[in-house]
Order: sequence, then structure tokens, then C-alpha cells
Amino acid sequence: MEIKASMVKELRDKTGAGMMDAKKALVETDGDMEKAIELLRQKGMASADKKMGRIAAEGVVASCVDGKKGAMVEVNCETDFVAKNQDFKDFANMMAKAVLELNPASVEELLKMDCPVCKKPIEDVIKEQIAKIGEKITIRRFVKYDADCCVNTYIHNGKIGVLLEAKCKECDETLTKDICLHIASNAPEFVSREEIPASVIAEEKRIEMGKEDLANKPENIREKIVEGRVNKLMAQRCLLEQPFVKNPDVTVAQLIEGKCEIVRFERYVLGEGLEKRQDNFAKEVMNQIKG
Repeated sequence: MEIKASMVKELRDKTGAGMMDAKKALVETDGDMEKAIELLRQKGMASADKKMGRIAAEGVVASCVDGKKGAMVEVNCETDFVAKNQDFKDFANMMAKAVLELNPASVEELLKMDCPVCKKPIEDVIKEQIAKIGEKITIRRFVKYDADCCVNTYIHNGKIGVLLEAKCKECDETLTKDICLHIASNAPEFVSREEIPASVIAEEKRIEMGKEDLANKPENIREKIVEGRVNKLMAQRCLLEQPFVKNPDVTVAQLIEGKCEIVRFERYVLGEGLEKRQDNFAKEVMNQIKG
């Protein structure tokens, strides 16, 4: 099978591997992208927690919390210039408020609803923003919590957003805000070990067992080493087992012990999995000169 440059680029984007290593992996797997990713991981040339897909689209993540309710949205545009525009930021915040108040089941349903602020269908409000700003604008996704106790949020530079639900003996906004900040920084995937699907653990074990540094080890030794490695990997992915970002001497579980219980959380990274428009600036300038 012919290994095209675009395939090598895609594999590099997904794994962070070098160009020659990516090409070699594709050759060895006859162009199978998933098998090539696995091969690079087994060779230690790709990170296990590397996010699949490029994080490249522009826009902002915005959130809104009102008492025991909270919502978070990702609103995308085409350029970073527009994303930094205050009108665009205000629009994103308005959409977070709309999700909170209207409680839509999907983005499609949200677009048909009347905006609580301007009393127009949200799809019409978006069209007005597009006409005003001159770029395509989309609401990509949202999450909304209705909690029994506490909801809190943290947005980092409009690029990373966290929405958290917790049960506290006494509502402690400072504590839950710190946990949100930790989630934004350390990117856990699960609250606790109990939430990790058995299939995820089995897959990590299979990959670790295939790594080259264990090839000559006796089977029983390999099993023990792999068990320790997988255990460490799972701990890194669980919020409660991570060292707290503001004080690594304690885990998040130790931090909140006797104070609150984490129910769930959502973490958005702007543009995760989306491709960014690739502009050729020199070509654009020449086209303008030529009229």
C-alpha cells in the first residue's frame, strides 16, 4: 500500500511521533492507522494519554452557574482574532445562559429556541452574529447540570473549561473552585477507579504486554511489571487519586475527605478533535494584488 504524506502527517498529529517513525509504523502496518498508533505506543514513541485528533479550532468555552444549576458551552469561530473580540465573548456567555435557562436536549433543539436575552430564535441570533463579525460561528456542544447541592466552574483563558457537581456537607465554593482548577490543569478522565471500564484496563494491559522492553522477561515477571504499570496509568486518569495541583503532597481524595463528594465533572478543551483552517497568507496577498 502507498503511504501518502497526508497519512504520515495524520499519524504524527495523533501521536506526536517523529516523521520517520510515523512513516515506518505505517509501512509495517500496511497503512492501518489504528494499528500504527498501537505500534508506536508499544515502542514508546507515542504517549498513552495523547489526545486523538488535533486541538486547533478557534472560539471560546464559556459557562454560567446559578445556584445549583450550571451550564458550559463551546462556541467556535474561524480565527483567533474573532475569538478575542468582546462581542464574540459576550455571545458565548449569552449561549451558556441560554442553555442554563432553556434546558435543551441537543444543539439542534437549542437553535430552534428563543434566546432568553434577545427573545429571538437562537439560530437567527447566530446569523446576525455571522453577518456582523464576518465569520462562520457554530455552537459545537454543551453540558448542563441540575444538582442536589453544589455546582461550580472554572474557565482558563476561554480555552479550557470545567463544570463540576459535588455534594458538600457545607457548600464550600473555594474548595470546589480549586477542584475545578485542578481538573483543568491535570485532565483526569474519571472521578474514581470504579468508573473505569474493564475494556479500558484490558486494552492498556494488552499494549503494555507488547512493549519491547518486556520481550525477554519471564511471563510471571512480565505480568507483575505490567500490573504495576497499568495501575499507575489508571491512577493518573482518576481525579481522586491525582496529587492536588496546589499541594502535591496530598491527593484530591485526601483534600476533600469529610468535606465533599465529587459526583461528576465535564472538561472541555477548545477545538478538541477539530481541524483548523489552514490559510496560505502569501497566496492570499497575491490574490488581492491581482484583484
